[in-house]
Parts: sequence; C-alpha cells; structure tokens
Amino acid sequence: MKISCVEEMRNLDRRATEEYGIAEEILMENAGEASYFVILKEFGIKGKRFVVFCGVGNNGGDGFVVARKLHSMGGDVKVLLLGESSRLGGAAKRNFGIISRMPMEIHEVESIDSVRVATFHCDAIVDAIFGTGLAREPSGIHRDAIELINESGKEIFSLDIPSGVNGDSGEVMGVAVKSDYTVSYGLPKIGNMLYPGFGLCGKLYVSHISFPPSLCDSDSLKVRVNDLVELPERDMDAHKGSCGKALFIAGSSSYLGAPYFSALSFLKAGGGLSYLATPRSISPFLASKGSEVVFVPQSETDSGSLSLGSKEELLEFSKGVDMVILGPGLSLNPETQELAKALAKQIEAPLLVDGDGITAIAADTGLIKARNAPTILTPHSGEMSRITRMEVGEINKDRISVLQKTASDLNAIIVLKGAHSLIGYPDGTVYVNTSGNPGMATAGSGDALTGAIAAIYGLGLPIGEAVRMGVFIHGLSGDLAASEKGEDGITAQDIVDYLPDAVKCYRENFEELSENFYESIYVV
Repeated sequence: MKISCVEEMRNLDRRATEEYGIAEEILMENAGEASYFVILKEFGIKGKRFVVFCGVGNNGGDGFVVARKLHSMGGDVKVLLLGESSRLGGAAKRNFGIISRMPMEIHEVESIDSVRVATFHCDAIVDAIFGTGLAREPSGIHRDAIELINESGKEIFSLDIPSGVNGDSGEVMGVAVKSDYTVSYGLPKIGNMLYPGFGLCGKLYVSHISFPPSLCDSDSLKVRVNDLVELPERDMDAHKGSCGKALFIAGSSSYLGAPYFSALSFLKAGGGLSYLATPRSISPFLASKGSEVVFVPQSETDSGSLSLGSKEELLEFSKGVDMVILGPGLSLNPETQELAKALAKQIEAPLLVDGDGITAIAADTGLIKARNAPTILTPHSGEMSRITRMEVGEINKDRISVLQKTASDLNAIIVLKGAHSLIGYPDGTVYVNTSGNPGMATAGSGDALTGAIAAIYGLGLPIGEAVRMGVFIHGLSGDLAASEKGEDGITAQDIVDYLPDAVKCYRENFEELSENFYESIYVV
C-alpha cells in the first residue's frame, strides 16, 4: 500500500474531484461512513454516549458526518465545536447545517471547563479537531481540548490522524491525542506510519473513500508499506554453495560480538557459506563460538584491527562470493579506516556497508557513487548524520526526504534503522518496515541485520527485494523473541537464535503475514 504526504493527499483529493467528478461532499460522506463503521465494529453505538470534538476545517466536517451517523444509529451525541461556526466553509459548513437541524447537542466551546463534565461522562470520544492540516503547535482551547481528551480515559477514535501529530513526519507538535483507533482517509499518511505518530494512532484503519485504484497506486507516490514477497524455495538438490556465499570483513580486538553476530546470522537466516575475515589474533576465540563459520584470518595493526596489508587478499577473496559485508566492529583505527575505503572502492561484488565501515565511507562518499555493483548502507540516525553532515534532529524531522535525496545522490540502497526502519532506493522509492519492537534496541542487533539481508539475497531474491525482506525477517525474529521472552532483555543472540523460526514463520504464514500489512493497517 502506498503512503502519502499531506500535500500529495491534497492533490489526490483535487484529482478525485476534477478528473472523476467525486464531489467534496461525497468524499466527506465516505470518510464519515468509514469512521462510523469502525466505531460500530470496535465499540458499538446504540445507547452509548459520544462526544465529538470538531475543529472548523474539513476534519471537523468529517466529525459532523460521524456525529450524524452515530445519532441515526441510536447514539447519544454531543458535538463540541472548537471555534465559531461562521468560520466553516464548503462541505463542512453544509454538514454542520444538517446536524444543526437534528435533535443533538451542539456547543461552540469558549472554555474547556464548560465541557469537562460532558467529556468525563461520555463512553467514547471522536477526535476531529485538526486532522493533517496542522501547521503549528496547538495552543489555547485546542491544546486544552487535546489534554482533556487524553485525561478522560475514554475510548478515543481519531479521524485521519490524531490531532497534534504532524502528518508529514509523525512528530508531536507540542501535544497530541493518544488514540485507541484512527481511521485515515485515502491513504495512510507518513505521520500515521512513523513514530511517535504511529504509536499514537492505536489500531490504524484506512479507507480509500472511493478513490479509484489508479489514484491510490499512482507512480508519483514513492513511499509505501514494506509489502511482502514470497521467498524462493530451496531446491531439493541444494548444496551450501548454491544457497549464497557471503564474505564478512569485520571485527577487531575491541569488538568481538559484531563479527560473530553478522557472520552467524547469515547462516541462521538461510545462507549457505559464511566467510569471516577478521584479525588473526581474535579468530580462534570467534571460532570457538561460531564453528559453522569459515574463518579467513588476516594481518592486523598493533591495536588489533585489520591492516592495509590485508587488502589484496580480501579483494581476491571477494571475487568468489555473492555479497561482501564490510564494517561490523572494524574499529576507527586510521589504518583500518583506510583499508575500508580502499575496499569499498575496489570490491566488484554487491557490497553492504555497516557500522565502522559507514564511518569510513562517510569521509569520502564519492567512493560509493563511483561503484558499479549494488551498494547497501545500513546506518542508524547517528551514522546517517555522518553521511549527510546533517544534525540528527534535522534528519528526524524529515527522515523520508533526507533518505530519498541521500540514496539518489549515492546511488545506493539505504536502510535507515530505527522504529519502523526505512528502506530507500536511488529512484526515490521508500518502504516503511513494520516488523520489530523496542526490545531490539540493543547492541549487536544491527550486526544481525547485515547477515539476514545477505542470506535472503543468497536465497535468490533480486537485491532490491532481498534488502527489504531481510529487514522484515530481522524484525520478525525480534518479534518472535519478544513474544517468548518479553521485550526487556532481548539480546542480539536472541535475534540470531530466532532467525530460523522467523524464516519458517514467514514461509508457512505468508498470506497471514501479508494480510493487514503485518497487522499495521486494516483496510475498511
């Protein structure tokens, strides 16, 4: 499913009206109908008391439609208008005129204290204050209303997006409604899908409000949910060489876990041959932990990191594998950083760069631009800051646009790790991944991701699909670990250990996992 920014949704609304003759009133009616249906399905209506907080824009108009439908089904409805009715226009004004003729209470709220009793004595609240039209922090009575809604402890249904959440970034604009259910219209907005906005939506529904598929799946919409693709079956006569071969250039005397988790996760996610090129002095220790890995010991610096003297051997070895992973635990030793830059420039196989490897190439991103073979970068926000030379806070305000520009500039696939990791491609396409949980915010988790991506590529998916399915399966593994152990205390070892279960679950439950986009979006 595609995901839109606020401006793209405005354009879709305009096109629906101009090209297909779907009047604004019809779109508003369909939005209200979808929201009413969700309330009926999730909560019930007849004999229950509802308070509908409405702003004076189109989101308020959607709220008026919902109020009318709740009233028609036997609900006791109070509409609380945050603003003067004289400011209403278009379809919102017409729908306000309709409910004004009905026997329901409508109040133009001047003081939040005047509606406190009604709010605390209702059964459920409908939030139709701002929608995606919010451009600045709520203040005055609007801020008071949001705080009252959150304080009430009632079931909360938000229309389009919880009021106070930025529709383009998911940021909280000072204060925001924490909803139990949200019904987004047309398509989910970026703010519905990125944290913290996603976490405030509750259960997220989407209604296409009668948009034709040609609008909802327009090529101009570059952001979408990480929808799943089936994994190739393993051949009955498969052997270790036919299930993918990966070379991991990783590790140093100070970082023993990173190379181990990277190389072993490749095997656990279905890869065939995992080669680990690591400093000679630490190879015996790592071999005692992961004897399934094939070790390629290398010369090292005085500080126990890979030396430049390893370059030619590593370049030659890289010619016999399907993918090279460069960076986990390499260290910031200057000589090792020079080695990483030289390898990134000269390796001809598909290359995944992570961790300290990203620090190396961030000093000269031209190395990546000049590559002919596919390049994958897997930065967290701090590493993305080094690549882009932007502050982390600046990146987080517009993660998708920053990712699109950087992937295009570097001609690389970039996995921007975090809650709902983003996978960006040089053509501007961005996928929002929905698997994973906060327990995966642990040392070594990103190292396990590198092996998962390489393994899925080794199984036979095209590299673009392999990257995003590797991201999904890595998150699924973390979810399976959390379901058994809880989120607190999950380690990278747990994520690696659950990778076989994740791949098995993925294969056996593909349709179920695909339905409702891994239980992140429910279509109504």
